[in-house]
Amino acid sequence: MKNLIIGKSSQEAYDYISRYISPESAETLVVSTTNDFNILNHVSLCNAIINLSRVNDIRFINKFFESVNSKLNKDHLFICRFETFNARQHRKPIGKIPLLRSLYFGTEFIFMRVLPKLWGFKKIYFLLTRGRNRLLSKAETFGRLASCGFEIVDYETFNGLMYVVSKKIKEPDFNMNASYGPIYKMPRLGKHGKIIYVYKFRTMHPYAEYLQDYILKVHGYADTGKPANDFRLTPWGKYLRRYWLDELPQLINVVKGDLRLVGVRPISSRYAEDIPKDLLSLRLAQKPGCIPPYVSLNMKGNVEEVLEAERKYLIEKLKKSYTTDTKYFFAAIFNIIFKRKRSA
Repeated sequence: MKNLIIGKSSQEAYDYISRYISPESAETLVVSTTNDFNILNHVSLCNAIINLSRVNDIRFINKFFESVNSKLNKDHLFICRFETFNARQHRKPIGKIPLLRSLYFGTEFIFMRVLPKLWGFKKIYFLLTRGRNRLLSKAETFGRLASCGFEIVDYETFNGLMYVVSKKIKEPDFNMNASYGPIYKMPRLGKHGKIIYVYKFRTMHPYAEYLQDYILKVHGYADTGKPANDFRLTPWGKYLRRYWLDELPQLINVVKGDLRLVGVRPISSRYAEDIPKDLLSLRLAQKPGCIPPYVSLNMKGNVEEVLEAERKYLIEKLKKSYTTDTKYFFAAIFNIIFKRKRSA
């Protein structure tokens, strides 16, 4: 097994794998396959599974990860490897030519990432590529693993391939409605804790929603109040967020009656765990909104000031329910236009 792993990877990669898994153990399954049949065909449960084929070449990635999950007991490890966007650009010679690099990889992105998400093009794409050499981001691969019941333990890159050590912590979600398109519906807490689906332009890679706990566990919150070192964001996502352009589809939620124009932001169940209980009760008693109080009050976007602004708004809203939103709406418009207030 040592010679097999070194032959398909490197001595460094073998040493890294050996830190977590004993490749020589009879209870470790070592494969190099893109077909989940070769996983399911293994008759017994394993203590660990190592797959040396690139995830980029697996036709049904989630189905493959789900099959791996079925062959592991809880807390047992799975190691896979894949090539990221950036590594792919560095690998190809054209990536060293500035103008041609942008043209080539831009065209490749449209063909391999955008078109397969459009109706009628998916079958053509997989007919031509057979699902091989797919473009994958770190966030999407990690997110797919998380959606299939794995927790990310560690990762390291060798010779342009990222090796991911993951641990089975639960059964897969079997998500048949994963979002890939430009508009994403986020599950959020609405009034009285009801789950609502808030529309936004996509600013993160697919499956990024499954990594919220992982990001906060590893990096915590930044001074802006958002998760720190958040690799889930796409390059264009940062621009859309800065100018609130990603939130324009939330007007659909306003029309539907899920949101108001002004109000505390709709939050995830995970974020709700970090909010003081008394403030959370105030929040859930009101319908959330698009324009957050910290913008109207021209306060910073860090966690402390955002929560302080929300508390001020909610208390004022209870006292003056009919005039508060109007006051906060025009204050926000003034701060955005004349004080150049931008998103955290």
